[in-house]
Amino acid sequence: MPADELDIARFARVVIDALEAAEIEYLLGGSMALWAWGGARSTMDVDLVVRIPDDHVEILCGELMKRRMMVPPDIVRELIADPEGDLAINAIDPFSGFKAELFPLRSRDALRASALQRRVLVRLKEPIGPVYVHSPEDLIIYKLQYYSISRQTKHDRDIASILASGHALDTAYIEHWAARLGLLDIWRELAGR
Repeated sequence: MPADELDIARFARVVIDALEAAEIEYLLGGSMALWAWGGARSTMDVDLVVRIPDDHVEILCGELMKRRMMVPPDIVRELIADPEGDLAINAIDPFSGFKAELFPLRSRDALRASALQRRVLVRLKEPIGPVYVHSPEDLIIYKLQYYSISRQTKHDRDIASILASGHALDTAYIEHWAARLGLLDIWRELAGR
């Protein structure tokens, strides 16, 4: 697709198509997941949680390469194996500059494992269409983490929009993870409890 025809939603679909072609379990997170649960907010990147089996690394890198994104298999394996880090695998369209951040599931990451189990298939507006996204509860938990680190008001606004959307929430699940991550006070403050 020519760069002048690519917008962030089309780019998201391109990356998701690569993941699906490589049979990679994924979920869309960040601002784009918010489109399913709370409201629209602009973004310049695509955040995804991915489970990449070792025998699918080359397949995924090949599918991304078919879509103009060069992601070397050795870099993917290195980032997944890093026991201390939590760096994303960056897939960048060289013409538009759009970036997908693929956050790989690592063996010690219980929250991401839980989020992948709880992912929800939704239909976002075209051109994205059907896609797996964070459950609203998991999106809130990640937004709580980001807010606790940065205090950026966009994260508390995102949480507020999810809470105001009227979706039924499993608040016990949110409180469990908020307590486990040391975020219970922030959750209660932002939830108005």
